[in-house]
Amino acid sequence: MTSSTAARGTMPLAGHVSEARRRATRAAVSLVVGVILGFALSDHILDVLRTPVEELALSRQASLNYDTVTGAFDLQMRIGLFSGIILSSPVWLRELFAYLTPGFTAREKKYVLGFTAAAVPLFATGCAFGFLVFPRMVTVLASFSSDQDSTILDASYYVDFVMKIVLATGVAFVLPVLLVMLNCLGVLSAHRLRRSWRIIVVVIALFSALVTPAADVLSMFLVALPMSALFGAAVAITTVHDRHALTSNPTTIRSTPCSA
Repeated sequence: MTSSTAARGTMPLAGHVSEARRRATRAAVSLVVGVILGFALSDHILDVLRTPVEELALSRQASLNYDTVTGAFDLQMRIGLFSGIILSSPVWLRELFAYLTPGFTAREKKYVLGFTAAAVPLFATGCAFGFLVFPRMVTVLASFSSDQDSTILDASYYVDFVMKIVLATGVAFVLPVLLVMLNCLGVLSAHRLRRSWRIIVVVIALFSALVTPAADVLSMFLVALPMSALFGAAVAITTVHDRHALTSNPTTIRSTPCSA
């Protein structure tokens, strides 16, 4: 075994399987704990989710509807699962990156762990942003019906609608961190990002249109603007890094690892 191979932490296949099993077990345990906590908090979470419906009820008949006897319990379990994924994200994100880092050098491990620390609060911020945006979406969609009509929402569909928005915005807020990490690892250059900005803008617009109602243009912009700002920040950071690397070493290619 060469020193460079040893530095990258080469291990046999059985070792990789054992490592994957151990880290998957930790991630699964954290998810179970998160689901239990989410289930315990499901009533409070549902109170928050019910707020736009209660505001609609001030001007018309509006309520959440359970179409089966077990509907309320199933809904609490679904809230617990979604909440568990969010609450346990610091653990399963760490385990995921920790499983990947043995294949990296010591410097690369430092960067990956650092970006993991940045990804967790960004994921939480994105989820919180989704919670802030969804009442606007509910209000806009319900406004297409007359005040004389009743708005009776299927509780299961309603919660799925909200939670998908929350998780989607959480994941979207993490993607710029991934771009910066790839740049620092020498995989993606700032020059390539700048050349692809039109494609990135189109992707952001399509994503925002998918996670928001087609008729609610304002909510689409509310999702797209912070995503665009984060991608702009990623481009700025990678540009500064590449220029610094080029200044330090004129022979450096555009995609170069971050300096210590």
